[in-house]
Amino acid sequence: MMSGELEQIISVQVLTTPEAGESVGALLESIFGTTASVWASDGSGEAKVTVYLERESIDLAEETSLGEGLDVLRAVGLDVGAGDWAVEPVKREDWSESWKKHFSPIQVGDRLLVKPDWEEIEPKFGQAVVILNPGMSFGTGHHATTLFCLRQLAECVPVGGGKSLLDAGTGSGILAISAAKLGYGPVEAWDFDPVSVQVARRNAEQNGLAHVLAFEERDLTKMPLGGRQFDVVCANLMSELLIAEKAKLASWLAPAGRLVLAGILEEQFAGVEAAFCGFGMELIAAESLDEWRSGTFQFSN
Repeated sequence: MMSGELEQIISVQVLTTPEAGESVGALLESIFGTTASVWASDGSGEAKVTVYLERESIDLAEETSLGEGLDVLRAVGLDVGAGDWAVEPVKREDWSESWKKHFSPIQVGDRLLVKPDWEEIEPKFGQAVVILNPGMSFGTGHHATTLFCLRQLAECVPVGGGKSLLDAGTGSGILAISAAKLGYGPVEAWDFDPVSVQVARRNAEQNGLAHVLAFEERDLTKMPLGGRQFDVVCANLMSELLIAEKAKLASWLAPAGRLVLAGILEEQFAGVEAAFCGFGMELIAAESLDEWRSGTFQFSN
């Protein structure tokens, strides 16, 4: 390679459904060792899941793992759509500029600003600032489900501190980092995916919170019922998992606390609402955006 020549970057893209976006992203992350980004097309029922690699191609073993992995997701009942995938070359400058074009700062009321480090926007007086570069990490706050959670965190922001928070399925760590910046504490966060945990730790370090936030690798399905309780619990997870683990999630919520549930497709929300309301809770806030619907629950008085 000639001196100064840009290294090749390729993208591995899978066309799937919004419902399967995060699961397909986890599959790509497990195969290629880098975090995936999910782009959902408004109203089309399609999502594109992408990883970027600094190389010229993928090998036969990776191709086989990708095909077999998609078959496994179908076998467990997840609608991955056609599951078509492609490998395409990407110029480094095009890759970099494409992120900058699509990822603008997010203002969450007057309390929170989420922005990439290249944006020079000044925060409002008293506004907490979270630095989060989209790049190759998943979860920037632009997705409808994450945005709802951020708004709920800002709405419930503690006066004088002292509100505890659990971020179940932390992904990039954006919710835990935002909560810490807003004054929540202590904040606990974990994820099933080890790559997500690594990304979350890097993002916390970038925000000067490495000493405050300890991200851990945990599997919700294997965790015990009961234990420590939190003032706010955020669970941005698949609806099937939320329903299956409702008893655990409810057991981790303080009596007057708020349970923020997201990652739910519009047509699946009624089932989630019925499950948690049947568990003695009531829906106190809800929002629909694109094909997603999210809600906040509290124990009934």
